[in-house]
Amino acid sequence: MIVMAPSLVLVVLVAVLVGTGVYLLLERSLSRVIIGIALISNGVNVLMLVAGGRAGGAPILGETAPEDMSDPLPQAMVLTAIVITLGMTAFLLAMAYRSWQLNGHDEVQDDLEDRRLARRAARDELSERATDDAGTTLAQDAAQARDETSTAEEDELAHATHGHHPPALGADDEEAR
Repeated sequence: MIVMAPSLVLVVLVAVLVGTGVYLLLERSLSRVIIGIALISNGVNVLMLVAGGRAGGAPILGETAPEDMSDPLPQAMVLTAIVITLGMTAFLLAMAYRSWQLNGHDEVQDDLEDRRLARRAARDELSERATDDAGTTLAQDAAQARDETSTAEEDELAHATHGHHPPALGADDEEAR
């Protein structure tokens, strides 16, 4: 009879790695996010190896009896996951380094629109559907959207051809100024 029960130590290791990784992933610092992603990746890799079953002989016909062979699929999946994690970690490290160069820190900032909506919600100025679909079509939303990359000449041309102004900044939009 083959025992397929996983080791309790490995299950606890997976839980600790993934739990710590999720905690770090929720931080505002990109360096902690990178460490969190690496921990989650390692936890999932250990989980895949544990789920792959017991260790066995090399999966080569003629060298090992078929009932004593280990399953090569989880090992191949873990190797692939390691390569993907390495690429993603390199990208995130480059992004954190660039953030450090530009801002002097690697913290992820709040979205201006999120802050504006939070302030309006705190003052009870939001309707029930303000954060949900407003019932307008995509064309209507696009006509009212302000293109932050457009120049003053393009805004004048849009006003002349479409007859509308880009939305003005409101009293809640101090950060956007």
